[in-house]
Amino acid sequence: MSWLIETFRTYPSIPIFLTIGLGFWLGKLKYKTFTLGTVTSVLLVGVLVGQLNIPIGAPLKSLFFLIFLFAIGYKCGPQFVAAIRGQGIKQVVFAVVVCFLCFGVTWLCAKLMNYDAAIATGLFSGAQTISAVIGVGADTISSLHISAEEKKHMIDLIPVCYAVTYVFGTIGSAWILGNLGPALLGGLKKVRQQTKELEQELDHSDLSSDPAYIDGNRPIVFRAYKVEADHFSTSLTVKEIEDHFQSLGRRLFVERVRTASDGQIHEVTPATIVGKEDEIVLSGRHEFIIQDEGWIGPEVDDPTLLTFNVERTEVMATKKVAGMTVDQLRAKPFMYGVMIKSISRQGGMPVPVLAKTTLMQGDMLTLMGLPQEVSGAIAEIGYEQRPTNQTDLIFVSLAIVIGAIVGALTLNVHNIPISLSTSGGALIAGLFFGWLRTKRPSTGIIPEASLWLMNNLGLNMFIAVIGIQCGPTFISGIEQVGWMLLVMGIVSTSVPLFLAMFLGAKVFKFHPAINLGCCAGSRTTTAALGAITASLDSSVPALGYTITYAIGNTLLILMGVAMVLLFV
Repeated sequence: MSWLIETFRTYPSIPIFLTIGLGFWLGKLKYKTFTLGTVTSVLLVGVLVGQLNIPIGAPLKSLFFLIFLFAIGYKCGPQFVAAIRGQGIKQVVFAVVVCFLCFGVTWLCAKLMNYDAAIATGLFSGAQTISAVIGVGADTISSLHISAEEKKHMIDLIPVCYAVTYVFGTIGSAWILGNLGPALLGGLKKVRQQTKELEQELDHSDLSSDPAYIDGNRPIVFRAYKVEADHFSTSLTVKEIEDHFQSLGRRLFVERVRTASDGQIHEVTPATIVGKEDEIVLSGRHEFIIQDEGWIGPEVDDPTLLTFNVERTEVMATKKVAGMTVDQLRAKPFMYGVMIKSISRQGGMPVPVLAKTTLMQGDMLTLMGLPQEVSGAIAEIGYEQRPTNQTDLIFVSLAIVIGAIVGALTLNVHNIPISLSTSGGALIAGLFFGWLRTKRPSTGIIPEASLWLMNNLGLNMFIAVIGIQCGPTFISGIEQVGWMLLVMGIVSTSVPLFLAMFLGAKVFKFHPAINLGCCAGSRTTTAALGAITASLDSSVPALGYTITYAIGNTLLILMGVAMVLLFV
């Protein structure tokens, strides 16, 4: 055992990866709906491992924290800029108000309890579930004109306070917004009904050309039919067939025809003639296609007819389509034969594909259709995101360098150093360069898998080092802050959420589902969004989450700097 401990102390990379592995495993464990979550689990395992007194250099945690913050900014950048430029400005204002409520209530609790900068920052980080504030606060404390010993004591105290308050910050937020929220906004049954009505309203097309939507959980299919119905006693053109489906509110396309006269397979145009005994391939939603045997004829198993290339690709929406609804986009001539399978924002956050869902610059649209049709749509929508496993590391590295340099600039006011800190600078750089990529899509490519790794490994590597470093003083830290901190954490979590729901309903006049989504987004709590969508049995709340998440994630992190400075 002594050999193992000595090995850990000599090679600190080993206990760091041990902490991450055990922390991720522990974070996946659930008891009913209760789970510690990855970050808290990694921190607690790190504290346990830290009891072995393992020395770790400071630059390591800063390195991974900068990577994490840049990744956060990069994925939020497109929606952040689009939002403050006018798309969803009402939600932007709401998010700003909620962030100041979170900051103000936490500051007031800390003042009433006479907490110092470290405890106040840890309270803010845990109660508002914004883990990045641990690093931002530590960076700010490091720049203060105080002794090295005092700095270390305060920096070690922040994660202690975070651990005490984070559990209710996460679980409490999910319970308040997912369970109490609907009850306070009119009752769960009523809010569910209102949400279904809103979903139907958003899915109602104002354009006769496309009244349907494609849900990512409902696959697009291609089926073959033999034309035998009496409707075809007089041959019809492909356009006439598709117009008939359109009049029934079903968006289906004729993709191929095997003519009975020569048995040959032909690609189609709107003028292609279809008659009795021909075989055709239809594409569209599964639930629509299976209704067509009565009008066309029986379904047939024709492997040759159904063997053709169908393209599925992701396209980044640019300003060409930003501001359009899904309904308006589908009505464009270049969308003929092209289906929108799914839409995602902020590095993978799914957005419901409803007729009146508004597209934003930087959205990723998954398109399906014949290659020649999809290629035409890509050129009109934006930039095709071809699958790749290569990250533009030149772009990433230089962007972090620029951001960190800007953040390192310090202004001394009454002997108090004020700066964004290198971590705050990396966040701003991520926002800027994430937005810039929507203007120059071919540069700065970071695949979604790489972005996930930068985000999760970056944060948890930082948290693991923090836990190991503060491990020896963790117990004494809890004794110092006292369990009254848990009560202050409950107050700091709950009060802003109740006020936010009230303001969302009475002042901003949000629909209840959108109101709850905006509250979750402003607090950047994905667990709460999951609880809300499960409670309402709808993905509509996500429409209020994405913009407010981009604003909240940025403001709350930067407020970590302000929290330290206000208690100096």
